[in-house]
Amino acid sequence: MRRQQRWWGVTVTAGAVLVAVAGCSDSGVGGASAGAGDDKPSAAPTRGAGGGRQTEKSALPGLPTASVARKELAGLKTAAPASMRGYSRAKFPHWAEQGERCDTRETVLGRDGTAVKRDAQCRAVSGKWVSVYDGKKATAASQLDIDHTVPLANAWRSGAAAWTQEQRKAFANDLAHPQLLAVSASSNRQKGDQSPDQWAPPLRSYWCTYARSWVSVKSTYRLTITAAERTKLREMLDTCS
Repeated sequence: MRRQQRWWGVTVTAGAVLVAVAGCSDSGVGGASAGAGDDKPSAAPTRGAGGGRQTEKSALPGLPTASVARKELAGLKTAAPASMRGYSRAKFPHWAEQGERCDTRETVLGRDGTAVKRDAQCRAVSGKWVSVYDGKKATAASQLDIDHTVPLANAWRSGAAAWTQEQRKAFANDLAHPQLLAVSASSNRQKGDQSPDQWAPPLRSYWCTYARSWVSVKSTYRLTITAAERTKLREMLDTCS
């Protein structure tokens, strides 16, 4: 069952979005790439929900080129962070069921790992992962967190406080845009809810992809950015070759 919601002209699919890993059988899927991106398409580019976007080896969906990201960045509204009053992670229901016993977390673990094997409950019981933020390798799913590129609290401060619960659920489980990826637990916790001007991936080689992902998500959901955030994103996009 697929449930779609029209979101400011962009269709966001929640509840039954499955990517490269279909079902819960043992499967090997493509690994993540930590390299900086550029305007050249990857070996097998695909069009994302926003149009004119390319999916890289990292399997990040809907990732725009650097040139598209720069245009999207220019279109983002600058505003001071809003209040955190009323915020709760519970207002962003995450790790929703994606079909065949797989939830959002397990789907991303399968997409971002190699030689991933699952049990009957779709839990990743073995595999290999490389965290694109810091280069750390993992062989157990427990070593990984699923990071929201734009953290839930940051989204709340930049516009999500006005959304419905269903819209926030779609945002927290978005598999159609470059919003979710498996990274080392330590890097995810260091990042917290910080924006790029406050925290950037330790691996500078990933800055280009990170900035493109961040801008894409903020543009898709019409979230605001701060002046400092805009300056840092420009710096990060300048690392794109």
